[in-house]
Amino acid sequence: MGALKPWHIAVLVVVMILLFGAKRLPDAARSLGRSLRIIKAETKSLHDDDRDLAEKADAQAGYQPLPPNAAQPQQSYVQPQQQPYAPPQAPQQPVIDPVQRVRDH
Repeated sequence: MGALKPWHIAVLVVVMILLFGAKRLPDAARSLGRSLRIIKAETKSLHDDDRDLAEKADAQAGYQPLPPNAAQPQQSYVQPQQQPYAPPQAPQQPVIDPVQRVRDH
């Protein structure tokens, strides 16, 4: 019952010609073909990307963590003790009150 009969297709073609005109139908079909080609290429690239991600995940599953003692490199030298940074200070001079200085001279 739901099958497409040849006269259904003929009616559809006549309606399309009446709606869009004979000049626009080839252009519309061409642009529809381009769009379908682009969609097909994009879905294929998405499928390929998914496969690449799965391969990378499988490759990373084979990595083994380092043992705890191998994580720290062996040191054959002694590091010097580091002092906290202190900005250089100007030589300490006694603070002289300007008023007192004027009175003394």
